[in-house]
Amino acid sequence: MAGRSFQYLLSFLVLLLVCAKPGLGNVTGCIERERQALLHFKRGLVDDYGLLSSWGDEHDTRNCCNWRGVQCSNQSGHVIMLHLQAPCSEYAYKHLSLRGEISPSLLELDHLTHLDLSYNDFERRHIPPFLGSLSRMQYLNLSYANFTQTVPTQLGNLSNLLSLDLSGSYYDLNSGNLEWLSRLSSLRHLDLSYVDLSEAIHWSQAINKLPSLIHLVLYDCNLPPIPQLTIPSLSHGNSSVPLVFLDLSTNNLTSSIYPWLLNFSTTLLHLDLSSSGLNDSIWEYSFGNMNSLEYLDLSGNFITSSIYPWPLNFSTALLHLDLSLNDLSGSIPEYAFGNMSSLEYLDLSGNGLTSLIYPWLLNFSTTLLHLDLSLNDLSGSIPEYAFGNMSSLEYLDLRWNELDDEIPDTIGDMGSLAYLDLSLNQLRGSIPDTVGKMVLLSHLDLSDNQLQGSIPDTVGKMVLLSHLDLSGNQLQGSIPDTVGKMVLLSHFDLSRNQLQGSIPDTVGKMVLLSHLDLHGNQLRGSIPDKVGKMVLLSHLDLSYNQLQGSILDTVGKMVLLSHLDLSDNQLQGEIPKSLSNLCNLQALELERNNLSGQLAPDFVACANDTLETLSLSDNQFSGSVPALIGFSSLRELHLDFNQLNGTLPESVGQLAKLQSLDIASNSLQGTISEAHLFNLSQLFYLNLSSNSLTFNMSLEWVPPFQLNYLRLASCKLGPRFPSWLRTQNSLIELDISNSEISDVLPDWFWNVTTSTVETLSISNNRIKGTLTNLSSKFAYFSYIDISSNCFEGSIPQLPYKVRWLDLSNNKLSGSISLLCKVGYQLLLLDLSNNSLLGGLPNCWAQWESLVVLKLENNRFSGRIPNSFGSLRSIQTLHLRNNNLTGELPLSFKNCTSLRFIDLAKNRLSGKIPEWIGGSLPNLTVLNLGSNRFSGGICPELCQLKNIQILDLSSNNMLGVVPRCIGSFTAMTKKGSLVIAHNYSFEPYVHASVMNASYVDRALVKWKRREFEYQSTLGLVKSIDLSSNKLSGEIPEEVIDLVELVSLNLSRNNLTGLIPARIGQLKSLEVLDLSQNQLFGEIPASLVEISGLSVLDLSDNNLSGKIPQGTQLQSFDIDSYKGNPALCGLPLLKKCSEDKIKQDSPTHNIEDKIQQDGNDMWFYVSIALGFIVGFWGVCGTLLLNNSWRYAYFQFLNKIKDWLYVIIAINMARLQRSLQS
Repeated sequence: MAGRSFQYLLSFLVLLLVCAKPGLGNVTGCIERERQALLHFKRGLVDDYGLLSSWGDEHDTRNCCNWRGVQCSNQSGHVIMLHLQAPCSEYAYKHLSLRGEISPSLLELDHLTHLDLSYNDFERRHIPPFLGSLSRMQYLNLSYANFTQTVPTQLGNLSNLLSLDLSGSYYDLNSGNLEWLSRLSSLRHLDLSYVDLSEAIHWSQAINKLPSLIHLVLYDCNLPPIPQLTIPSLSHGNSSVPLVFLDLSTNNLTSSIYPWLLNFSTTLLHLDLSSSGLNDSIWEYSFGNMNSLEYLDLSGNFITSSIYPWPLNFSTALLHLDLSLNDLSGSIPEYAFGNMSSLEYLDLSGNGLTSLIYPWLLNFSTTLLHLDLSLNDLSGSIPEYAFGNMSSLEYLDLRWNELDDEIPDTIGDMGSLAYLDLSLNQLRGSIPDTVGKMVLLSHLDLSDNQLQGSIPDTVGKMVLLSHLDLSGNQLQGSIPDTVGKMVLLSHFDLSRNQLQGSIPDTVGKMVLLSHLDLHGNQLRGSIPDKVGKMVLLSHLDLSYNQLQGSILDTVGKMVLLSHLDLSDNQLQGEIPKSLSNLCNLQALELERNNLSGQLAPDFVACANDTLETLSLSDNQFSGSVPALIGFSSLRELHLDFNQLNGTLPESVGQLAKLQSLDIASNSLQGTISEAHLFNLSQLFYLNLSSNSLTFNMSLEWVPPFQLNYLRLASCKLGPRFPSWLRTQNSLIELDISNSEISDVLPDWFWNVTTSTVETLSISNNRIKGTLTNLSSKFAYFSYIDISSNCFEGSIPQLPYKVRWLDLSNNKLSGSISLLCKVGYQLLLLDLSNNSLLGGLPNCWAQWESLVVLKLENNRFSGRIPNSFGSLRSIQTLHLRNNNLTGELPLSFKNCTSLRFIDLAKNRLSGKIPEWIGGSLPNLTVLNLGSNRFSGGICPELCQLKNIQILDLSSNNMLGVVPRCIGSFTAMTKKGSLVIAHNYSFEPYVHASVMNASYVDRALVKWKRREFEYQSTLGLVKSIDLSSNKLSGEIPEEVIDLVELVSLNLSRNNLTGLIPARIGQLKSLEVLDLSQNQLFGEIPASLVEISGLSVLDLSDNNLSGKIPQGTQLQSFDIDSYKGNPALCGLPLLKKCSEDKIKQDSPTHNIEDKIQQDGNDMWFYVSIALGFIVGFWGVCGTLLLNNSWRYAYFQFLNKIKDWLYVIIAINMARLQRSLQS
């Protein structure tokens, strides 16, 4: 009995071992037929990266059950699983996926139950129909594998299939009939996302025939509406499908879907109908009995606030509700979510919700974990009670609303919060110290508000923070040292604030930091050395600060750095050589610093495959432009405004991906040939302006690019008009000003610039021709500058939308009546220095935006139209040197922004209006000289506190100089800014911002000459009342104008004394009081004006001795002539006291002794000068051979140079005489 029991036990153990040991009954480990089938399958694939390297015939790789992705049955040894899914990332799809085709040899795997080939690349082949013959298949995943065409209906033969995933084809796969699905009676999981089902009209019926289906995803399938005839058969109760998970999102569903959804009302736990075009009617049908629903996503639809009140029997089990990106508006009533007592996730972002949102939140004070109310119109303050009791909340997003007031202190009571975003609101006040109580916080974003004060030290208590963004506020003070305690921080952004002080060394403790952005503050000092130890940094932006010192050499240790921006600081020194170690660098921006040195050819050589942006503009780099050979990814190269010299290397033309090239404002020379631009097919921005470059292109050259922006100002393109420009059909901006073109404008030019150009500058050339009708062709012209050329004819009809129009300094003639058709956006109009004539049109009322108007030096006549008074934005008005008549129109008083008026050299008459002083408070320059104005100078002019140049000369002014002249406040202060107008405006079509500037210039007259001031105009303070009939005395108050530079009161009838304190005008350079009736002595204080360069006191009744002083004696006699009673140097007439001194014998003896002493020292000086000068030079030449040789060599060179110059000029003279 015992032996039999032992025999039974032994048999049982053997059987157990056979069942437990895989392959025990199979010596080879796998079936040879299946192994060969797998090898045949491998041969049909392209395995660039050896993913199937374990599949082989060698002895150690023969067991296919050990191959990667292969699993065999423990009992039979048959292959039951083939799992070759590639990693699901874009990089992996390109570099770590299999390619090729699926071999029919898989049919030999007749026990295969699991096949996963997802995320590989089958190169748009068909799904093989023979897969439907793998009858044991339970799991089939061909998702994101780049299959195309129709899904084979043979897949319906897989009757044992439990899971089918064909998603991710992006509409390359389609199925017009899903009837084949009905045969998959065991199917539990189906995902056809991105399969085009637009022709599968009866898709819903096919789904209803899958009795085991619990998980269905038809995301973005172009589902067609359910036919009305089938809806009754699909109503509730006609389907036995136990569907739990349903995703129909991103389809264009209609109301026909609602009855079908009722089939699953008792089983559904997860329902996603997002982005499906649904409206409010869905609430009437679909959710009344879905008592088990836990997850509901209706985001991205058209649901409005009319859904309130929601059904009271709505699922109390609901955990997740997403209504984001709908049309909800107004406030949410307190009862809105009353029955959803279990809610944990609520997303109402992207709607139009306003205030009064908070009371209903108290319903979820103990359950809600995730709350997103971002991208709404929420306004008002955040009540202190709103979040204080929500102790369970982990995620809160209120960004992009209109919340204002302060952040409540109670926000620190949300102790479970891990994510907080209040960015893009209008929150004010300071950051509460209580933020430090949220010790579990990992993400804090308060950016783009109006927060002030300093950053609280308590931020250092949030030691779990990985993301901190306080950018775009008005924070002040310094960066607290406590930030160094946030050692887990990976993203740190304090940019666009008003932070001061230095960057704390403790920043270097954040060793996990990958993103550091402090740009746009007022940080000083040097970059801390410890910043260089943050080796995980990939983004470092310290631009737009006031940092000094040099660039850290340790930056080269940040080998992961992809973006480095130190622009707009005060950094000095050279670029450290260690930057050549940054092999991942994509953007290097160091523009607008004081960096110097030469650019080594290899200074960023390691990044030649990755570097996309290299911007070194506005520095002091010297030497030649680096060759940058092999920079295959470079898109932007900006080296403008440096001191680079030499030629532009031809290797620039090999930067095949270059899109923007800017090397303007350097000292480059040489020729630009076709080779420089040979391979730049992606180039759209080219700026070589302000260099001495000469373009040498063949007439047949066709550039490989289509430029949007071309700036070649001050390059030599001429004398012929560059013919290659006619190939550029996409230009938005064209600047070829000052390019030595002396040619007739070709007819094709206007065709090139017809449809796209918004900015055109061909100024400062010698281009001839007439202007074509620009009104209809150039619909989007914003800026036109064709000034300083030789264009003739009349002004044509101009583009309606032009904003900046400069046609000055040409030979244009005729009237300007067609200007009236230009639109209201005009900012600057300059027609000066032409031969235009006729009256000024009366259509100025339409240009309320006009800021600068220049019509001087033409032949306009008649009165100034009253409509000028409608130019409410006008700041600069030049009408000088025309034939305008009449009085100044009263409507001028409406032009309250005027700063500069020049109406000189016309025939304007009447009194100077009193309203100028009261209505034009910003006036800086007023020039009414050389007209026919009469009457007195009204005291109201003294209200011009900002006046710097006042010229009323050469009129018929009567009366006295008003004593209030001392009220010209601007003439009592040190120099002011240049009078300039700078504009930035968006073009009509394209996204780039247009920048334009205009600097005013004025003619200031003295000594019968006119001098033009522009860049220094703001420093000139001048009063010119000359050539009138003014009488009375020079008012003492003029002495208060201590910064006056020029004072001209000549050719009047002024009487009395020159003010005794006139010497207090220390800045005076020009003083002309000639041709008046002044009497008395010249004030002694006049000698104290050391900078006086022009003085004219002639033709008065001055008397006495000219005060002694170097300055007054240096002027010509003409400065004092016509004053018979004046004496003393520089006049020849001696004063009486000088004669007495000359006749005194004592003085004669003393003078003689003094003269003898002077004579002795005179002769001694001659001797010393001879010894030092003659022998110091000649003696050295006699005794030093090398010096003597160099001296005579120098003389020989001078002689040769003179000979060559004389010979050349004589030859030129002979040629000119012969011609």
